[in-house]
Amino acid sequence: MITKCERNESLEPLVPPVNFADVEDGVYRSGFPQPSNFAFLQTLHLRSIIYLCPEPYPKENLEFLEAHNIRLFQFAIAGTKELSVDVLRDIITETLKLLIDVRIHPVLIHCKQGKHRTGCVVGSLRKLQNWCLSSVLEEYKLYAGVKSRDTDLKFLETYDVSYLQRSLQTMIYQYPGYGSIKQRRLL
Repeated sequence: MITKCERNESLEPLVPPVNFADVEDGVYRSGFPQPSNFAFLQTLHLRSIIYLCPEPYPKENLEFLEAHNIRLFQFAIAGTKELSVDVLRDIITETLKLLIDVRIHPVLIHCKQGKHRTGCVVGSLRKLQNWCLSSVLEEYKLYAGVKSRDTDLKFLETYDVSYLQRSLQTMIYQYPGYGSIKQRRLL
């Protein structure tokens, strides 16, 4: 049954982007949002989007973000199997530093298909959350499907979050609107 969404008075169907899923409370993942997904995205009340591709964001998508006061953060990860591990590690680390700041939540992380680049970011977040490696790799494979890349799996196996963890141990962010009693941490 199609229902009206809070901000959309028409009876547009609510269609999520390809490979859409909840990662954590206020953190979502997907492939590239199309205009047919905009009504669905409105229901998420996004504050931010983390875009993991080097290509410019399309004008129609930028207009949607501006109309809904959504901030765009772009981390240019090339969509290649041969990306330098050092480059990928540095970009993923910078992405995680932003992602764990709950002041930008609700946030959508996406690349083109929501498989490889998004999978590496989410997998690295899971390692930061102390997930066991087998669960991290299974979640990656779930979204990558038959397109799972050995290079991505190897990256997730070897990505070291310990120095990031040490620098973040004392950080606690609060969700605006939750009040001073309820504190929320992703770690």
